[in-house]
Amino acid sequence: MTMLQKIDFEDDFQDLQDDRGHLLRPSYYWTIFKKRWPYFVLPFLLIASAGVAGAFLWPPTYLSEGKILVQSQQIPSELVRSTVTNAAQERIQVIQQRTMTRDNLIAIADKFQLFPEKRTLMSVTELVELMKKNTKFAPVELQLDFKQRSRAALENPTIVFSVGFEYPDPAVAARVANELMTRILNEDLRDRTSRATDTTKFLAREVQRLQAENTALDNKITQLRVAQGKSVSPAKADQPSMLDQLKADLAQKSALYSERHPLIQSLKKQIEALEKAAPPAAAGADANAAVNIDALTTQQDALQKNLEAATAKLAAARLGENLEKDQQSEKLEVIEQPTVPQDPVKPNRPKVAALALLAALAAGAGLTFLKEISDTAIRRTSDIFSVVDSRLVVSIPYIVTTAELQRRKVRMTVGIICSILLIGAVLIGVYFFLPPLDLVLAKARVGLFR
Repeated sequence: MTMLQKIDFEDDFQDLQDDRGHLLRPSYYWTIFKKRWPYFVLPFLLIASAGVAGAFLWPPTYLSEGKILVQSQQIPSELVRSTVTNAAQERIQVIQQRTMTRDNLIAIADKFQLFPEKRTLMSVTELVELMKKNTKFAPVELQLDFKQRSRAALENPTIVFSVGFEYPDPAVAARVANELMTRILNEDLRDRTSRATDTTKFLAREVQRLQAENTALDNKITQLRVAQGKSVSPAKADQPSMLDQLKADLAQKSALYSERHPLIQSLKKQIEALEKAAPPAAAGADANAAVNIDALTTQQDALQKNLEAATAKLAAARLGENLEKDQQSEKLEVIEQPTVPQDPVKPNRPKVAALALLAALAAGAGLTFLKEISDTAIRRTSDIFSVVDSRLVVSIPYIVTTAELQRRKVRMTVGIICSILLIGAVLIGVYFFLPPLDLVLAKARVGLFR
C-alpha cells in the first residue's frame, strides 16, 4: 500500500502520532468545507431562507399606551381630610382587577369586534385570556435626581403607570387603550365616591343610634325625677326643689351650648315633665330613686360624650364626601393619551433574521462536522498511526507536476483579471451614481451627513 502525503522530511513520526495541532489551523476547516460543502450549504439555505422569510412575513403587532398620574389632594389635608385612606398602590391594583374582569373584557371585545378571525375558533374563556395577554399594565419608573428626593417626596412618591393594548391594527389598538383608560378613571371615581358615601351612612346610623339611646335615658331620668318629686315631704319643702335645680342647670348649660344641642333639649323635656306633674306629696323621700337617677345621669354623660364625638366625625365625613364628589381629593389624571402607533413592537425583524442566520450556521456546521466525524477514512499523517505501526511508515516527498504548476498560474491570472474588473466596476459606479467629490466635501463641512 502506497500512501502519498505532502510532509517535510524532518517530521518526527512520534510527534505526528501525538499531533492535534491541525484543529487550530484554518486550513483544516477550509479543507473540510471544500469536501463537505453540500452538507453545510443545504441546511444553511433552507433554515436561513425560512427564518428570514418568516421574519418579514410575520404579521406586525402594535402597542398603543397612555400614562396615568396619581394626583395628590387639591385642598390641604389640614383643612379637609379625605375619608378614603387606602394607599394609591392598593387602589390601583383593585381597579386593575375590576377592569380586567370577564364581563368587562368581553364587553370591550364585542364593542370593537376584536379578533374576528380567531373568535370563530375560540371559546369565551380563550377570548378572555387573549384579551388579558394583550392588555398591558405597568408602573413607570421616574428618574429623579438624588438631591431632589426630599423627605416629603419619599413619604408621598409620585406614582405613574401606563395602560396599553396590543393589536395588529394600530387604530384599533389606540381605541381599545382609550376605552381601558376611560373605564379605569370611571372605576376610580365610583370607588372613591362609594367609599366616602358608605362612611357617611355608617356614621349617620351611629349618630341616630346614640341619639335614640340618649332619648331613652332622658325619658327614664324624667320619670324617676317626677316620681321623686311627688314623694318629697313638707319638711323638705324649704330645700331647693328638683325643678329649680333643673332650671338652674339649664341656664348654666345654655351659656355653653345652642338650643339644638341634645343636652339642652333633654333638660327642657325634664323641666316640662316636672311642671306638668302634681304638687309634692307628703310621702317620704325615696333613696333608691335618687341612686337610680345618679347612675342614669352618669351613663347619660358618657353617652353624651360619645354622641358628640360621633357627630363631629359625621360632619368630617360629610366634608370628605363632598371632597370626593367635587373631585378635589386624590385622583387619577391622564397625562399622556393613547395615540395610533407608527412602528410595531413585534416582531423585531432584524433580531429574528439574525437568529435565523445563526441557527442556519449552527445547523450547517453541525451537520458538516457530524459527517466528518463519522467518516473513518485516512486523511492525515497522524491517522495512519491508528492502523499501522510507525516503524513501517516511510515518508515520500510530494512531487509537484507540470499540470499543477500551470493550474496555479491560471488561477493567479484569473484572480488578477477579476480584481481589475471589480475595481473598474466600482470606479464606474462611483463616477455615475455618486455626487461629485467637491459637493460631498462641501456637505461634509456643513454637517449634512450627521
